Order: sequence, then structure tokens, then C-alpha cells
Amino acid sequence: MGIDGLLFILSVIDEGALLFLVVYFVITLSDLECDYLNATTCCTRLNRFVLPEIIAQSALAVLLLITGHWILFLLYIPCTAWIVYLFVTKPTGNIGLYDPAEIHNRHQLKAYMRDNMIKMGVHLIFFFIFLYWMIYSLLKDDTTMFGVPAEKAKLTDDPYEL
Repeated sequence: MGIDGLLFILSVIDEGALLFLVVYFVITLSDLECDYLNATTCCTRLNRFVLPEIIAQSALAVLLLITGHWILFLLYIPCTAWIVYLFVTKPTGNIGLYDPAEIHNRHQLKAYMRDNMIKMGVHLIFFFIFLYWMIYSLLKDDTTMFGVPAEKAKLTDDPYEL
């Protein structure tokens, strides 16, 4: 297994975790919308995972850049830059990206729900892209059969004959 196989295995795991996290965000925001949660509890739960989300996305973008997958990096970096921009430009008085005092003002709840649905779609697309490249790179690297190069391996019916 080469570096590409390892990169894409890590990418699939990372995207799966990010996809799970975005589904958690959507469920928590919909619970707030239906009044199953109060604003403080909802925002505390969501703000707990904003920084790990940024770190996971940034780490994957850096790995794509380091390994030379330029097209995947250029496709992946806008989503990462967007979440970093939201985190950096949050108002100074807010407790986090999701603020309980502001979440019901100016239709922010609907905007957060829309943004997370878009993120879910993006992460779902990238999950399948990375899954495809993982399978491709693992099959491409599988050039040996029992330690012998595949071109020289002799296939017989007798499993004990080499």
C-alpha cells in the first residue's frame, strides 16, 4: 500500500466523521427549531464541535496539498476556507459560532440549517470521491500475488504449487 492508499483511507475516515458531525448539527438545530432544546443547550452542544470540525477539514486539506493532489485540494479548500471564515469573523460578544442570544434573531436558525445542509451535501460528495480514489489507489498498488510480481505469477489449480 502506497502513500495514496493511506491518504485516501484517512480521507474516507475523516469525511465519514465530518459527515456524522454535520448530521449531528442538523439534528440539534432541528431540535431547537421544534423547541425540544433551549437555545443555550443547543449552542453549547454545537460550539463544542466547531473547532474539531475546522481542524479535521484543515488537516485533510493540508494532506491533499502535501501529497500533490492539486485538483482535489482546489475542490476541497473552499468548504474549509468558508468554515474558517465563519469562525474568524464571528462577532466579538458571541460565545462561539452559534450564540444563544442571537440564534433566533434575523432568521439565523434557518440560515444555520441551510448552511449545514449544504455542508452535508458537500461532505457526502467528497466522501464518495475519496472512497472511489481509495479503491482505485488500493487496486493500483496491488501488483503482487504472494510476493511475486503479478506479471510473473503463474496461476494453477494446485494451491501448493508455486
